[in-house]
Amino acid sequence: MITRHHLIPITALCLVFTACTPKQSSVRQESLLTQWQFAQLDEQNNPIGAYQYVSVPHDWAISGPFDRNNDLQKVVVVQNGEQEATWKTGRSGGLPWMGKGHYHTRIAVDTTRWNTLVFDGAMSHANVYINGEEVCYWPYGYNTFDCYILPQLLTGDSVDIDVYLENKPQQSRWYPGAGLYRNVHLISTNKIHVPTFGVLVRTPEVNEECATVTLAVELQDGVDAIQADEAGIEIVTDILCDGNTVATINGANGEARVLQPKLWSPETPNLYIARTRVYVRAEFGEEPDELLDEVNTRFGIRSISYTPEHGFQLNGQTRKFKGVCNHHDLGPLGAAIHKDALRHQIAMLQEMGCDAIRTSHNMPAPELVELCDEMGMMMMIEPFDVWNWGKTENDYNKEFNDWWQRDITNMVKNYRNNACVMLWSSGNEVWNQVLPDGIQIVTDLQALFHELDPTRPVTNGMDQAMHVIHNGFGAAVELPGFNYRTGRYIEGYENLPQKMILGSETASTVSSRGVYKTPAILKDFAMYDDFQSSGYDLEYCPWSGLPEQDFQLQDDYPWTLGQFVWTGFDYLGEPSPYDTDAWPSHSSYFGIIDLASLPKDRYWLYRSQWKTQSPTLHLLPHWNWQEGDLVPVFCYTSYPSAELFVNGKSQGKLRHATAEECVQLKAGEIIEGVSRMPKVGEFVVPEWGSQPCPELLPRYRLMWFDVPYEAGEIKVVAYDADGNPAAEQVIRTAGEPYKLKAIWANKDENPDELCYITLRVEDKDGNLCPNANNLIRCECKGFVATANGDAASLDSFVEPQMHAFAGQCTFIIRRGTQATFTAEGLQPATIKVK
Repeated sequence: MITRHHLIPITALCLVFTACTPKQSSVRQESLLTQWQFAQLDEQNNPIGAYQYVSVPHDWAISGPFDRNNDLQKVVVVQNGEQEATWKTGRSGGLPWMGKGHYHTRIAVDTTRWNTLVFDGAMSHANVYINGEEVCYWPYGYNTFDCYILPQLLTGDSVDIDVYLENKPQQSRWYPGAGLYRNVHLISTNKIHVPTFGVLVRTPEVNEECATVTLAVELQDGVDAIQADEAGIEIVTDILCDGNTVATINGANGEARVLQPKLWSPETPNLYIARTRVYVRAEFGEEPDELLDEVNTRFGIRSISYTPEHGFQLNGQTRKFKGVCNHHDLGPLGAAIHKDALRHQIAMLQEMGCDAIRTSHNMPAPELVELCDEMGMMMMIEPFDVWNWGKTENDYNKEFNDWWQRDITNMVKNYRNNACVMLWSSGNEVWNQVLPDGIQIVTDLQALFHELDPTRPVTNGMDQAMHVIHNGFGAAVELPGFNYRTGRYIEGYENLPQKMILGSETASTVSSRGVYKTPAILKDFAMYDDFQSSGYDLEYCPWSGLPEQDFQLQDDYPWTLGQFVWTGFDYLGEPSPYDTDAWPSHSSYFGIIDLASLPKDRYWLYRSQWKTQSPTLHLLPHWNWQEGDLVPVFCYTSYPSAELFVNGKSQGKLRHATAEECVQLKAGEIIEGVSRMPKVGEFVVPEWGSQPCPELLPRYRLMWFDVPYEAGEIKVVAYDADGNPAAEQVIRTAGEPYKLKAIWANKDENPDELCYITLRVEDKDGNLCPNANNLIRCECKGFVATANGDAASLDSFVEPQMHAFAGQCTFIIRRGTQATFTAEGLQPATIKVK
């Protein structure tokens, strides 16, 4: 522990918490503990430098600086087929997240009440002390846990709270963040109360006319579980919709029927509230029906099923997941959670047509699940990247045997009431899938999942398809999930008893926004001197593939359940293909949207297939090249055909190939009016990998490969099914950088605090300058963070300046402020975010 003389005088930091008396209408109060003192610690637990005031959620590492040595690892990545140890650079973001930290605060408490601390997540190995006494230890940094401020620890009307954290070397293979990066809650109740996760709501029978709602409520008297009837307690739960009571359940366990229920779906995210009130019966209380506790539990009414005959059904309607995988960091904000940032991510994904998120590979923040409920985004929640066989030296494998039951229990209890959760995952690419103990472990995990929640299936992201199809592991997984391995889907379907396969992790195409490499050919692990990947969306890693391979499987085979693309957003760490001695790359290239929340071209490829209710037309690349260049031009569109023009001259009209025509293309045939296949470069395909499938691309994108460059403009005209012009897009050659333009990107989302401002470098005519890399400065009292999407950029996220990358970057500022953006030699831009 830390001696008190190191701390700032606590009177300046005291939080006043005033609890209501039991007779008032609000018998349960919750407050966020946001103001803390913080210092990093050395190995002897002495503070490194002075304590600082910080606001929680807080990520101590995101301010940097970036450094190759921060997370340098010499390892063998067995999952990727590596045989020898190599130096991995930037593997977890190149930020200083390892080490120890100490958070301290003092709060006022009502000593007549029962007080509980709830931590949404603390990274990591959290030791919690109350007035100097250890009350809780929780090693896994992603999970929610609670602890009581026991009466015997109270010496007055305030308490000192100390939280000690430690991130160990090689604890993570991506950026985990550091510190109290999620919210800390203080909950004050009566001694008899509903504990954390103490209400369970289910909807076992659902149709358009009627739904059955069942309820189970736990009670505690202090730390002891009690039964309501034995303690003279009455429990009444009202089911509310839009503020109106539609049903009532009496007792700790019961059910009610809701007529004409408003069903939850991504298209109609209707939600209900179960308002549970706990009373003392008249003969036991000082007054009749004394209210002891009140808990509101939000839920949705919907049905889910998974069958070989109908696939995945939501409310009786078959659909396939159009999902993405996301890591938990928020780009330049780091791991520190913020609801506005999460809302912005979900809104961007929904505009692309995405309807599901996989929380890879850890428990999500509660705010993410709440927003998915509200906004209509389905979820696969996944707790683990490893079991008892590790991928890095100090990852969760050290904790698994002792902690997996507690971690799964807290996770499932936390989120089993949320309508958006469609399924659980028991793990990601765990090496136990090929080990003798794998079948028993996955069976034990699934049994616990179903003990806690029998209403949802459990999948597992399996990457060793060649083994799990035949060794019994795949058969033991309730809902088989394949990570990549598109060439093994049919084999899996034919041999596994479930007769269903979920694309639990797909694609892993790599690209850099606005960067285009010529010639445009299929490549794996392509690397260039500028540390970028081509924006033509033709490059991927040996274990992965292109979007079209997954589109084809989902379109042509009814037994596929949908997919979760790796990844929706770029994230800190795992900079493949620049992951081996390739500093300064330190963030991913996999994202459909980059680290600055700016879409890559691939965004519109997915939108053309997923956003079926709204047409898509997107043209690439930029039109700033050298005279004489032969430039590949691609069009991602939901229209059946389109025609390309260069300065008014037609370059030909192309249509999407049919599935049958793709077979002909593979056989070497040339089909008039259909794009030719891209050329294929050298590939290193392991036996468990995916063969390149260039014949599939003309089915999903239109491609003119050798367009002679002429300065001016390119235009694409899309035609509807009747051959009529329906839409067009123009890209013009940009002149010299002349001015900055600021755009409030998340204005329509009405953020509470954080505003995402896109900065563009434009010429006099307002054309984006695609090669501009000007240093842009922000003058704003409400500056929060900045990023440009360049995976190799070492610019700080927390300094109010950033180089443009491919002509753009993003600044995040607080609402209610004005910002002026300047760059040498360019006209400035000013924006007010009211």
